[in-house]
Amino acid sequence: MERLLLARHAESEYSARGTLNGDPSIVVALTEEGREQARLLGERLAHEPIDVCAVTEFARTRETAEIALAGRDVPIVVVPELNDHPAGSYEGRPLAEYLEWAHAAGPLDLIPGGADTRAGVIERFICGFRILAGMPEAVVLAVLHSLPIAYLVAAAEGRDPENRMPMLPYAEATDLSRDEVESAVARLERWRASLT
Repeated sequence: MERLLLARHAESEYSARGTLNGDPSIVVALTEEGREQARLLGERLAHEPIDVCAVTEFARTRETAEIALAGRDVPIVVVPELNDHPAGSYEGRPLAEYLEWAHAAGPLDLIPGGADTRAGVIERFICGFRILAGMPEAVVLAVLHSLPIAYLVAAAEGRDPENRMPMLPYAEATDLSRDEVESAVARLERWRASLT
């Protein structure tokens, strides 16, 4: 990989309602507005030489990618390591309730109702970004979720993960070089190692 284009999925039915989905077995489709956002992402990327597209196991990332890449011969691969964080007992509940917990919890605290910590989720994201960086294709588009993108972009800008990461806009692309990705991943690895 020489360039990584990162885009959050378009608006989904859950995100339009402000509810949380961290279980990929629950199929959450895009809204009409989301499908239009995905189409516009495709227009903005029309002249980019995309060689492969990575998505997660969540339907909203694949649907966004398929709409954005319609008419193009770009293979789509699933990278489960970049799945959104599990919601635990917050599944299907208001995002605001989860954020209230997340803003107060430490990175090694278990997500209520689950078996994961945010530090563990970031460790999984690191593996996923290593997979993308190791792809032989020159230009990789990754249609993911807000949190893994926010962590990687913040690290590329020299910042560690925080309790309050910004929610990214739907279906807008960020462009990182291979060096930026590798530097960001190394920073995330150092942060994760500092917690033990």
